[in-house]
Amino acid sequence: MAADRDLAWAVAAAVPDPELPMLTLADLGVLAGVEVDGGSGAVTAWLTPTYSGCPAVAEMAADVDRRLRAAGYPDVRVRLRLDPPWSTDLITAEGRRKLAEAGIAPPRPTEAAGPTGPVALTLGPTRAGAVTRAGAVTGAAAAAPVPCPLCGGAETEELSRFGSTACKALWRCLACREPFERVKEI
Repeated sequence: MAADRDLAWAVAAAVPDPELPMLTLADLGVLAGVEVDGGSGAVTAWLTPTYSGCPAVAEMAADVDRRLRAAGYPDVRVRLRLDPPWSTDLITAEGRRKLAEAGIAPPRPTEAAGPTGPVALTLGPTRAGAVTRAGAVTGAAAAAPVPCPLCGGAETEELSRFGSTACKALWRCLACREPFERVKEI
């Protein structure tokens, strides 16, 4: 039974993320678990989306279902697990490497980005902070700059808090002048 569960996990873990196709669901930390019922052979795959309103969750679920059925599992259920919530800390080291290789700045571990849990809401720079046009560092970036994934430069600035998806922001390197996306810490 453990071998069957390991095989089902491997199949589901290899499904690419629809918004970050260089990552698998396992790399991103979205695949929360896989269970195989020993009696019936039914497979249940658990997904924890990056946020509860993620528009890609239906596509992720359909892809996991399709791949598991193609691997010979006729009874597949894909369920959402929202507790505990997803965090960027779930992105694997391999996932972070793949993001940087694709020119997307990976998020820092949450501990480096700032406090977790309930915090008072203050309007201002994100946890990552930013470098202003005058070169002054604001927010948490003063302690931990966002390095450019293209040239490695440490002087970067946030151009927009929203990138091509809700979980990414648009940044620019002041050294090579190239824009890049960054996965936001959650």
